[in-house]
Amino acid sequence: MIRSPTPPCPELIHSLPHRSIVDIMDSNSTPWSSPPAPLQAEAVTVAPTIFPRVGYSILSFLMFINTVLSVFNNSLAIAVMLKNPSLLQPINIFILSLAVSDLMIGLCGSLVVTITNYHGSFFIGHTACVFQGFAVNYFGLVSLCTLTLLAYERYNVVCKPRAGLKLTMRRSIIGLLFVWTFCLFWAVTPLLGWSSYGPEGVQTSCSLAWEERSWNNYSYLILYTLLCFIFPVGVIIYCYCKVLTSMNKLNKSVELQGGLSCRRENKHAINMVLAMIIAFFVCWLPYTALSVVVVVDPELHIPPLVATMPMYFAKTSPVYNPIIYFLSNKQFRDATLEVLSCSRYIPHASSRVSINMRSLNRRSVNTHSKD
Repeated sequence: MIRSPTPPCPELIHSLPHRSIVDIMDSNSTPWSSPPAPLQAEAVTVAPTIFPRVGYSILSFLMFINTVLSVFNNSLAIAVMLKNPSLLQPINIFILSLAVSDLMIGLCGSLVVTITNYHGSFFIGHTACVFQGFAVNYFGLVSLCTLTLLAYERYNVVCKPRAGLKLTMRRSIIGLLFVWTFCLFWAVTPLLGWSSYGPEGVQTSCSLAWEERSWNNYSYLILYTLLCFIFPVGVIIYCYCKVLTSMNKLNKSVELQGGLSCRRENKHAINMVLAMIIAFFVCWLPYTALSVVVVVDPELHIPPLVATMPMYFAKTSPVYNPIIYFLSNKQFRDATLEVLSCSRYIPHASSRVSINMRSLNRRSVNTHSKD
């Protein structure tokens, strides 16, 4: 009588965490000792760890804080603006759009990355990976292009007060419709075969396939980098540099006239513009630099952690934007405190001023007319 070989003991399998089931099967390679099919599949589909476990834990903790702040700040901004229709002025429609896109980045990007980093791999499947890459790409582009629109309109108000380009609600809505449609095109085309979405960096988040070496992907990345990053960044830098120059000139003219209160208001407005520029560079410049490097030298090998960090910097923008563009305005702050205190907060008159482009516009007109 021929006795069949004894299959591996289950206790032995669990006592050897560093040996895979496939290794044990190879050591007893007979048709009778093969493990069940589900165990084989599990051994094959486990993603390799390319980053220390403590590193994933640190990223998960940081992204958890980022998610909480992003969701809270932008939800609060949306709730305050919807509760106070008087705040929905043409320029503030851009801020509302920015809050919506930033909230979606927090929910579709930061929240997912928090969970996957805690697990140590992108374990929720290819479909979820494609969806996350699409959502983060789409809403990230919307935020960047909305910031570009906001910078351009502030440039018109401060630097070209007599050009007749008055911002109306119709013009604001048309501009935002163009932004959301333009960004949708660049987010959808990878789903249709022009480039693609896949895991990035340390393999716990998904984005465009920056590492794919093909002309199809390369042609997309060239146009994407030029139109969706370099052009908006250039417009923002140009507009805010012009705004700073005009406000400094306005400051000097006010000082000559002895206007202390106006000088103080202008100084605060300049500080806010500088804060906008610095926050923008911290969030978006690393991602823009990475995209340019990949386009210029597609054969360059980029370590996973280096490729991951610019994406994480970009995901922090939803935390800063509500603070800089929303809570820096005294009218918005008063409305926010009223919501948080359940209408028990009573605004007090204060000598402290916030960035007010309308008053800057009026004084700029007066200064230009005197010149």
